[in-house]
Amino acid sequence: MMKKIFLPMLLLLIIPSLSYALTADEIVERSNLAYYYAGDDGRADLNMRITDRRGRVRIREMTLLRKDIKDGGRQKFYVYFKKPSDVSRMVFMVWKQVKGDDDRWLYIPAIDLVKRIASSDKRSSFAGGVFTYEDVSGRRTSDDTHELLDDEQYNGKAVYVVKNSPKDTGEVEFSYYIARIDKKTFLPVKGEYYDKSGKLYRTISVDKTGLVDGIPTVLQATAENLSRGMKTTIEFKDVAYNVGIKERIFRERYLRRPPKEVKR
Repeated sequence: MMKKIFLPMLLLLIIPSLSYALTADEIVERSNLAYYYAGDDGRADLNMRITDRRGRVRIREMTLLRKDIKDGGRQKFYVYFKKPSDVSRMVFMVWKQVKGDDDRWLYIPAIDLVKRIASSDKRSSFAGGVFTYEDVSGRRTSDDTHELLDDEQYNGKAVYVVKNSPKDTGEVEFSYYIARIDKKTFLPVKGEYYDKSGKLYRTISVDKTGLVDGIPTVLQATAENLSRGMKTTIEFKDVAYNVGIKERIFRERYLRRPPKEVKR
């Protein structure tokens, strides 16, 4: 009798994946949570390296603050530019909404202007590089339909391969994108964006990951615009989670007067 009971239990322990398989929607949602929602808040220093088709390089240094709001998925982002001098004190701030369009602001200190970034501009270049405003703060998973194509080995990692197609094709410049997602950490590994004619024109690759406070974290990522020959690499330094960032700093008044959290 014991053998009959023990064998099925042993099989469930060895092959638990047979009892439940994730859907494409669940995979994408877990990836979004792993990349954009780690901890209750976060702080990181960013080094952005922008390379054009002629090999000329521009450097941007900035600090990113992020706060999760405990009411169903809202977030607030604050990106403070430090170097070089032509972008110093510029601020990009986002209030991510669960429903409706996100709110985005850009403060340009040279002309003391606070500019609202329209929803139609969220796919525009962030700081003159290949990453977009939406790449920085995240794309709402409900904006796309998701289809699990395969799972495979990619750069030594077991990954899910998911096709993501926009529900509103007039809102974005791509027809679909393919995401490779690490099965173990659910961090993104690579994204491939295809234009309206089905041609690959843009990629985002995760170059380096590591554990921060026990949390799997992207430490370096590179975006390439294949049609324009541009490349942008962002390195995340001094990453920290659950540091007690206050929601009050994500207000329009702090666009002109940056909080102390970005000045260390």
